[in-house]
Amino acid sequence: MELRIEQEEQEFKLLSQFAAKSRLSKGRERFEDKCDIRTDFQRDRDRILHCKAFRRLKHKTQVFISPEGDHYRTRLTHTLEVSQIARTIARALHLNEDLTEAIALGHDLGHTPFGHAGESALDRLCSTGFEHCSQSLRVVERLEKDGKGLNLTWEVRDGILNHRTKGKPSTLEGKVVQLSDKIAYINHDIDDAIRAGVLEKNAIPKDIVEVIGATSSERINTMIRDTLKNSIGINDVKMSGHMKKSMGDLRSFMFTHVYTDERATHEGKKVDSMLNDLFKYYMENPYETEREFVELIKEGENVETVVCDYIAGMTDRYAISIYSRLFIPTSWNIY
Repeated sequence: MELRIEQEEQEFKLLSQFAAKSRLSKGRERFEDKCDIRTDFQRDRDRILHCKAFRRLKHKTQVFISPEGDHYRTRLTHTLEVSQIARTIARALHLNEDLTEAIALGHDLGHTPFGHAGESALDRLCSTGFEHCSQSLRVVERLEKDGKGLNLTWEVRDGILNHRTKGKPSTLEGKVVQLSDKIAYINHDIDDAIRAGVLEKNAIPKDIVEVIGATSSERINTMIRDTLKNSIGINDVKMSGHMKKSMGDLRSFMFTHVYTDERATHEGKKVDSMLNDLFKYYMENPYETEREFVELIKEGENVETVVCDYIAGMTDRYAISIYSRLFIPTSWNIY
């Protein structure tokens, strides 16, 4: 018996009736022969893990732009923390852990350099707007593998596209990632803010602390336990009303005291100016982008869309390097 078939059968025996099953996937946009070892969701996870966009996440800002220190989160470490939390919840609820992990690893592939400052800049510059969740989907459907995309299953693509608060994932695994994303970033952003001196350790309001805990591990543990208690045995993934309110209050607190704090955003104007100049330059010189993007234009893709693709895919340091090469004079000698 093929190992894949054995694993598919085990899913029907061990997973919840509400879990997504690999064998029942809506499939891929392009037909492929099945792997004899891995299920379709396992293959998707592996494709995301090995793609170029995933590797670039290690040099993309999470919250603090160009921080001095090795312990601040990047977009990659955020993604790994989301994956860990999501897998814990999925396993406890007997959902499909492979599908959950694939969505979690792919959910932020479309994020810009310099975090949300970069996303805001591109949203202003692109005539059709810019959202990282839609860009993440474009990365896996079109941009990876020289324009061929990763050809992922429908369920993974749906989870990636719908991971933001306003999204409506079609699977419980997608809902797990959607909630895990919030649990992860709220808590690790608190940790980074304290490290950066933007927050004091005792700054979080006592009424929130009393509900969810005083430390990062306490808060994450409390949120996960509440989610499990309120999701076991039902066709939904949710928190209790009071936990959802406390998390919302904590998120609002973070927006007021961290995300809009001058110490966290003081480089934002520079980012806006830098991406504005890069966007204008490449709109005027689109064939100076990388080869794979030039090929997209030759295939008929809209120039503005491809320029957004190129800039969004940059890491922080690559964007700075390109900007320096294009706009900052270098030393020279005459012999």
